Order: sequence, then structure tokens, then C-alpha cells
Amino acid sequence: MGASFDITYVFEYFVKLLPTLKITLLIVGCSILMGLGVGFLVALPRLYQVPVLQRLSQVYVSFFRGTPILIQLFLFYYGLPEILNYVFLDVSKVPALYFVILTYALNMGAFMSEAIRGAVTAVDRGQVEAAYAVGMTGYQAFSRIVLPQALAISVPVFANLVIATLKDTSLAFSLGIMELTGKAQSLGGLDRHFIESYLALAITYYIISFILEKLFVLAERKLLRHEQQIAAVKASFRWKKWSLPTRASDIEISKGGAGL
Repeated sequence: MGASFDITYVFEYFVKLLPTLKITLLIVGCSILMGLGVGFLVALPRLYQVPVLQRLSQVYVSFFRGTPILIQLFLFYYGLPEILNYVFLDVSKVPALYFVILTYALNMGAFMSEAIRGAVTAVDRGQVEAAYAVGMTGYQAFSRIVLPQALAISVPVFANLVIATLKDTSLAFSLGIMELTGKAQSLGGLDRHFIESYLALAITYYIISFILEKLFVLAERKLLRHEQQIAAVKASFRWKKWSLPTRASDIEISKGGAGL
């Protein structure tokens, strides 16, 4: 049994959790950067339907999407050194943090590849063909036509993946990483105020997730500003068309000519 609830410990633990926030953000940041690169490379064979690589990318995505992140952490931390020993590579002294980042990056890459593939295929193929018709190269068509629209489409999915990865980092303490969850568990064990420590942890995660959500909303609005302008022009055009007279009785004939 823990000690009786004391709200003052929530604020105390919240302050003590902040120094370990950098470890959590380091894991998230490195996972995102590496995951974007891996996701792009994995998505290419499926976008261009490369025979052998397409099948390998499907197996990769299926494995990381179909297994729990905790199991993946254990497999890479305990299994990868054993496999590398067969090729005479000793990684037993490598810090556990590197294995954690590698696991989250590969996991992020699997989900990002699906997000990239879905965003690119969502862009109308006719726009690409029109770009080729006006003389654009493949790179110009991708960078000027496909990429801006794909980025805008993928922002909500990317935001969900980042926030989900942030919350998944709470499992890194199972390998001895002293991030937010590991610190909260140790604080609660010292004073037996587990409810206060986990409440402070929940508040910390919520604040970070709320900030990230607002940043991604701003990014999405900025990327979609051109579509909002086009929609406004179309709406204005429809209003003007509706307001034009459609009957002969709406036109007044005078000496000066026809008046509206």
C-alpha cells in the first residue's frame, strides 16, 4: 500500500521529472528523423512496384505494424547482439539508449512508409501528367506538384505518429533508460506516493502532446493555405454567378440601353 494522497507531491514530482524530459525528446527526435529516411526508402519500392524490393518492404511493414513495440525492444536489445556475434561484432557494451532509438526509428519507419505512400497516391495523377505536358521533368513535377500536396495531406497522420511515439517511449524504461516514466516510477518508489508520481507523469505527457498538436495544426494550415485561397475564389465566383440576372424581366430597357 502506498502513502495517503498529497497534492503537493504532484507539483514536486512534476519539477523533478523535467530534467529527464530531454531523454524522452531525444528518443522521439532521433526516431522521427531516422524514421522519415527509412519510411521514404521503404515506400519507394511499393510506389514504383519494384518486384523483389516491394515484397521485402511489405514484410518489413507487416512485422513492425503487427508486433508490440515492447517485444521489438526486447528483440533488438537481446537478439541483435547475438546475431552480430556471428559476424564477430561485439556490441554488448553499446548503451541501451542506442538500441531504443534504433527500435523506435525502425518502428516509426514502417508507419511512415504507409503514410508517405498514401499521401503520394492521394495526389491526382492528372496533375502530374499536366506537369509533363508543359515540359516539367520528373523531379520538377514531384517537387512542385506532388510533394507540396503530399505534405499537406500527410500532416495529420504524421502528427498522430509523433504523438504516439512520444507515448510509446514510456516503455523504454523496461531496458533501464531513465526517461520520464522510469523517473516517475523511481520517485514513487522512494516516497511511496505512486499516485502523485504517475499523475505528474500524465500531466507532463499531456502538456507535451498538447503543444505538439497545436504546432502541427499551424503547420497544416500553412501548407493548406493555397487550397483555402482557391476555395475562396471558387466561392466568390459561384456567388457572382448566382447574383447575375437570369430573366428578361430583371433587365430594364431605357434610351441609354439596357440597365441592370
